[in-house]
Amino acid sequence: MNEAVPHFSTVSYNFKHRFNHATVEYVFRWVLKAAAEEGYLDTEAIFVDGTHIKASANLKKQAKKAVPKQAKRYTKELFDEVNKDREEHGKKPFSDDSDKKPPQEKETVVSTTDPESGVFHKGEHKKCFAYEAHTACDKHNFILGVHVTPGNVHDSVAFDSLYDELCKYHPEHKTVVADSAYKTPWICKRIFESGRVLSTCYTRPKTKENSHPWWAYVYDEYFDDVICPEYHALHYSTTNRDGYREYKSRAYLCKICPTRGMCTENAKCEKTVLRHVWQDYVEMAEHIRHMAVYKELYRLRKEKIERVFADAKEKHGMRYTQYRGLAQVTNWVKLKFAAMNLKKLAIWKWNATHPGSDLRKPTRWRGNLLPFSLFFYFSCKKPALA
Repeated sequence: MNEAVPHFSTVSYNFKHRFNHATVEYVFRWVLKAAAEEGYLDTEAIFVDGTHIKASANLKKQAKKAVPKQAKRYTKELFDEVNKDREEHGKKPFSDDSDKKPPQEKETVVSTTDPESGVFHKGEHKKCFAYEAHTACDKHNFILGVHVTPGNVHDSVAFDSLYDELCKYHPEHKTVVADSAYKTPWICKRIFESGRVLSTCYTRPKTKENSHPWWAYVYDEYFDDVICPEYHALHYSTTNRDGYREYKSRAYLCKICPTRGMCTENAKCEKTVLRHVWQDYVEMAEHIRHMAVYKELYRLRKEKIERVFADAKEKHGMRYTQYRGLAQVTNWVKLKFAAMNLKKLAIWKWNATHPGSDLRKPTRWRGNLLPFSLFFYFSCKKPALA
């Protein structure tokens, strides 16, 4: 603790050439293992969310580029489910000609400075190139895992990689607490089928103004129909490749309907309602959010994962990064989170062995809390990583 601070170029060189992914992952897991051995982890409920980090790239230095669309991870499983549903309804299954077709491309804006970053534009935020750290923490705010992606990758798309890591290292968790961005049919299906629970929030209906609300169209499971607000049945028509069943009305009934203007503007006077083949799992999440225990868990979300992001940005300079490239930014983020976990572990160990003295209380010597607590921690025996 009394040695001279290393030259900044030494730290920079070591980070670039010595701190590879395996080294950073070892340090991150070593700190978490030490916290688990002390009994400080509470992984019964895991809180998941993502936060953006401004990239070291100028928005003016950009170029448009055609990139192939990434196939969704659950494409094969959804394709099989769609064909199974079509056969149950007497429809011909789709042929799997994905190998014959060339990959679809989309035009996107790419930074010429840091091509691995992505454009981020949300609400009143300034449009910029950014990365996103998809993060998970436990009830005690220990960071359990992180998956870094470009800033234009949606939370639900990056969830699978993060959740694979959580299931590998913390399979004992029972509840996943996340916001509405994660309430998709695939994520709901994956979590509920694994015997766990997704605790999420209310999703505002995306219906047109002066139209019937979405909940006015009721699904009749017995007859496999959808009942419209005027109590007419919309019958099953087909199941499309995207996994949605199409329920269509009868034109002769819609022509004389008194509320047709609030229902459809279709030239054929035909109303179509879509229902996903995995919609039952989404409805399970909708029912569960009304239970008191999961309401309380979601209320804690702002004090857990949102607090982690606030500390990382306010106290550890994670609002923007000076590193470029996905690999370097990932290592940089993981080391920051490892340091945050280590600080919490050191403070908790000190408070546990020194009753009555709380290092988190503001005092005159608060600036010396971290070195003193780290000195106390490193004086203990270092645990071996399994």
